Amino acid sequence: MRQTVEIAIVVVACMAIVGNVFAEWKPVGDKIKTRWAAKVTPDNAWQEYPRPQMVRKSWQNLNGLWDYKVRPKDKSPEAKAPEDWAGKILVPFCIESSLSGVGHILLPHEELWYRREVTVAKKSNRVLLHFEALDYECTAWINGKSVGSHKGGNNPFTFDATDAVKDGKNELVVRVWDETVGVQLSGKQVRRPGGIFYTRVSGIWQTVWLETVPAKYIKRIKIDTEHDPAVIKIRTTAAGESVKAGTVQVTASLDGKEVASAKGSLDETVLKIANAKLWTPSEPNLYDLKVDLLDGGKAVDTVDAYAGIRTVGKVKDAAGNWRMTLNGEMIFHLGPLDQGWFPDGLLTPASDEAMFSDIRYLKDAGFNMIRNHIKVCPRRYYYHCDKTGMMVWQDQVSTRFKGPGWTRMRPNPKDGEWPEEAHKQFMAEFKEMIDALYNAPCIVMWIPFNEAWGQHKTMEIGKWNVEYDPSRLVNVASGGNFWPVGHVADHHSYPHPGFPTGDPRFNDYIKIVGEFGGHGFVVDKKHLWNPNAKNWGYGGLPKTREELEGRYLESIKRLKDLVTKGVAGGVYTQTTDIEAEVNGLITYDREVPKLSAKFLAEAHKGVYETAKEQHKK
Repeated sequence: MRQTVEIAIVVVACMAIVGNVFAEWKPVGDKIKTRWAAKVTPDNAWQEYPRPQMVRKSWQNLNGLWDYKVRPKDKSPEAKAPEDWAGKILVPFCIESSLSGVGHILLPHEELWYRREVTVAKKSNRVLLHFEALDYECTAWINGKSVGSHKGGNNPFTFDATDAVKDGKNELVVRVWDETVGVQLSGKQVRRPGGIFYTRVSGIWQTVWLETVPAKYIKRIKIDTEHDPAVIKIRTTAAGESVKAGTVQVTASLDGKEVASAKGSLDETVLKIANAKLWTPSEPNLYDLKVDLLDGGKAVDTVDAYAGIRTVGKVKDAAGNWRMTLNGEMIFHLGPLDQGWFPDGLLTPASDEAMFSDIRYLKDAGFNMIRNHIKVCPRRYYYHCDKTGMMVWQDQVSTRFKGPGWTRMRPNPKDGEWPEEAHKQFMAEFKEMIDALYNAPCIVMWIPFNEAWGQHKTMEIGKWNVEYDPSRLVNVASGGNFWPVGHVADHHSYPHPGFPTGDPRFNDYIKIVGEFGGHGFVVDKKHLWNPNAKNWGYGGLPKTREELEGRYLESIKRLKDLVTKGVAGGVYTQTTDIEAEVNGLITYDREVPKLSAKFLAEAHKGVYETAKEQHKK
């Protein structure tokens, strides 16, 4: 009996501790939320391994409650961390979001500080501190020693913390600045949201984690594939002690059975795959890879990865129109514009499950592609697209700074003029994005610019993009301004699709309607971000769901006609409502599909059938 009482006391005490921790955090604000927000706790916030294309077992997730403080900006390198802290913030949710537990709009004259304790078992290994994304500029210290600084709000980056950490407890402090103005690549973020612009995102907004690696380790792998003959090529970058040359052993498996193995240099290791199962939207086959870094014949580091064997290209049909290909076969691309905002976490979904739900709905709706619109998703997003079979068009995150006037597809456009330092930062972030996402088989197209937003040095950037990644298509400016570079001529047309197919300037390019639709509809005010705002969609709001369905079918009818005139892909705006925009296929809280997946899949069959008929001619 006494033992039972003691156990009960311990359980009650533990519950009290957990209760006190959770009492330091709760979602803030009265805006709508997704159903996954109710499941979020400081203990379960984004605990999944964040880098599926290069997995190690030895890692530590640093998401959870951190101390935070907002104070006036002080950019001096000597600035000291706060002595007192304002409270707790839930990482990885940005400070502006409900799920952060703070809900503060960070202003340009403010800086944001973070602090948490980290326990490290260092031994003789190296310790890497990873940020999946932090907006926009930061410096990090461990035990008062700077471990690095980074500029750019959308891509993963890493600091080597080996010399700063000690065995046992360590103090990690991070300082952040985020102005969201000028040349900063901030996409749709603005200080005053409205129209097609949304609430800003500041600070840590993706997973933070520590990784323990050997003294000599694999820093990066670069995966390329070809489908005929089927090969997987691995280029390996090593780091650490005395890394000048090395041997790499790569093993490929499918469904748990080894199918190929090869040794090679860091520069290249090639696996020939017999009877290969290719990656396509209908059959997204993925080969598991094991990559060993060898030193004296012994594996000193090992990472797990995967590859989808596929080749992206283009070919002319019998009528002389350029069509996109996958594995040598013509394929029509049809998908939504996806902006990736969530009412509770803004650019951070409440959970991995919440993020995947959008992909699953779109797949069920008969789309085979998603255009990630001027934002970069967590790397797990692309993993889900790889597994599900969703092709991705990936935008570079843009800014509207000093962009030229938008001429759409009219001749003789002008380029914006950017300061050289701003251009270098644009290119640094563009290259970071391509490097981080390069191995994802789902990504089939890069888009440096959206319309004329911040468009500058278009020919130079387009040529660089084509040369830097020749394995994918390049759509230099979705929606125009059109310049003769890359592979695509892309027109935006609202609400119904259109394209100047008779213009001979576009004969040497794949013709795409990069945005159309935007048919809005209000299901119920309880699903609106702000019921009192001017909620809107393109072409006015239908009064009934039947009217919405009719408008969608009219857009699809016009798209099918364009396919017969040479158009090779179409992008519907958009996956979900976002704040005052109510032109999503789903409500912002993800509760109500305005158009069912079954309805959409049936409507889309006609587009694919029309495309197949054109491909055969």
